[in-house]
Amino acid sequence: MSTFEQIIVVEGRDDTKRLRALIGDVDTIETGGSAISAATLNQIALAQKRRGVIVLTDPDFQGQRIRNIIRQAVPDAQHAFLPRTEAVPQKSGGSLGVEHASAAALRAALAEAKQPEHEAEQLITRDDLMTAGLLGGAAAAKRREQLGDLLGIGYANGKQLLRRLQEFRVSREDFATALKTINEDEND
Repeated sequence: MSTFEQIIVVEGRDDTKRLRALIGDVDTIETGGSAISAATLNQIALAQKRRGVIVLTDPDFQGQRIRNIIRQAVPDAQHAFLPRTEAVPQKSGGSLGVEHASAAALRAALAEAKQPEHEAEQLITRDDLMTAGLLGGAAAAKRREQLGDLLGIGYANGKQLLRRLQEFRVSREDFATALKTINEDEND
């Protein structure tokens, strides 16, 4: 019996091994990297209908690319986001990945899995992101990373951030609270 009702969608074998070693008995679908096939997308869609799926990809460009492909094919899938700081390899030179995360980080990411809202009203605007220092400027990328971690929606560039804030229906109150935390951390 799987630890999770849902099937976890990961990029490759190393991710599956890491999840099973740290979390326990989990069922996964491996995308085989960024060259995700139509057959794999059909398998994910079927899994979503029968048990539900949680997409857990690496917090890098390719992981985001895979996530976007899955989002288009299976729009009601849940998404778990691993903070970039939790996916750093022990040895320098490696790339960010699920296979480097701790058990606590993986459990937290999966526990906070979110499902996009497709009829989301526009809660937060591009102007809000500009005013908050999340677009443009030297510190914007770091601030977006911190915001993504605090809200559990992962790192994103400016355009992706706005879409995620809207898809996951982040309220203005939660947005403001996270920004307050970021600003306080910067002033310490």
